[in-house]
Amino acid sequence: QVQLVESGGGLVQPGGSLRLSCAASGSIVSINTMGWHRQAPGKERELVATINSGGSTNYADSGKGRFTISRDNAKNTVNLQMNGLKPEDTAVYYCQMDISVIGHYHDIPYWGKGTLVTVSS
Repeated sequence: QVQLVESGGGLVQPGGSLRLSCAASGSIVSINTMGWHRQAPGKERELVATINSGGSTNYADSGKGRFTISRDNAKNTVNLQMNGLKPEDTAVYYCQMDISVIGHYHDIPYWGKGTLVTVSS
């Protein structure tokens, strides 16, 4: 019914920048909260940033001042601009959206398949 597709991952040197994007498609009525999570090798998945339908944002301490989350409601997309990347930012990044879908009463959480970000010299 709904698919989330991430793009923009890759290899970047420490101090570099990357911009991740995630687009949702399908039987979408509206999208509430959008967010990014990440999972580093051997670690649990953790929150990176969220943005709600009103545009209010929330960031994990690890990304404050370096990451910026934004959304384009017309395109059903969420972006994550990452600057000043560090080796410890290496992880698979997943987008997540709470979506109101045709035929369902409550928002349903959807996840993308992830995009790998590697920060290394």
